[in-house]
Amino acid sequence: MKNKVAIRRIRLKAPWEIELMRTANRIVAEILGLLMEELVEGVTTHHLDLFAEKEILRRGCKPAFKGYHGYPASLCVSINEEIVHGIPSRHRRLRQGDLVSLDLGVVYNGYYGDAAVSGIVGSKGPSVAHRLIEVTKGALEAGISKIKPRPRLGNVSAAIQVYAESAGFGVVRQFVGHGIGKALHEPPEVPNYGRKGTGPVLKPGMVIAIEPMVTAGSVDVRVLEDGWTAVTADGSLAAHFEHTVAITNKGPLILSVI
Repeated sequence: MKNKVAIRRIRLKAPWEIELMRTANRIVAEILGLLMEELVEGVTTHHLDLFAEKEILRRGCKPAFKGYHGYPASLCVSINEEIVHGIPSRHRRLRQGDLVSLDLGVVYNGYYGDAAVSGIVGSKGPSVAHRLIEVTKGALEAGISKIKPRPRLGNVSAAIQVYAESAGFGVVRQFVGHGIGKALHEPPEVPNYGRKGTGPVLKPGMVIAIEPMVTAGSVDVRVLEDGWTAVTADGSLAAHFEHTVAITNKGPLILSVI
């Protein structure tokens, strides 16, 4: 979602808060897994949104995105050249070979969960789409691997950028990851590009959402007339993966896994 992070202090979470966030994020991961099974030819993006909201409510949570700064849906569905914030529609149907990115958030007992995945409809799709998904997921993993207590956040950002660009892809700069907790977007911002040794120090108790958005072409972004859907300026494919991660004394704890 659009980052609206004010300049505030980074708030460290207590162990009990991280456990609540682990539950919230496990719910997100579980629903995203179910949604990936719904990525079949002919399905509308509106169906995906209704499916996600039903599963959120069934688990005693609230949608994190619906109504957030006016966003009209519970799920972001971004297809092909759409990078993030794609609004579900009754008229948009998935086609064989589409690259689809799903971004989902929930609120559980006052704490937020947030994650994103990308996949391809059916078994076909251009080879660049399959490679882009593989690299975007790998960039996320590369960033997470740099998490340990006391180094700088720039180490995470730099690892993401190097991984993606070394594979010949581009990293979007207009949208970034974020801290998360009792609000969807908290300090610090988590860029997917940067220099090692810069940025805030990673401290145990910090919880951040790391979300590389990687393109097969230009990293320039254009926002459509709906005010939300961000697309690549040159129409090239984009992919998006996201995990919510807690920093602990032992390193990263990925919360958004089942």
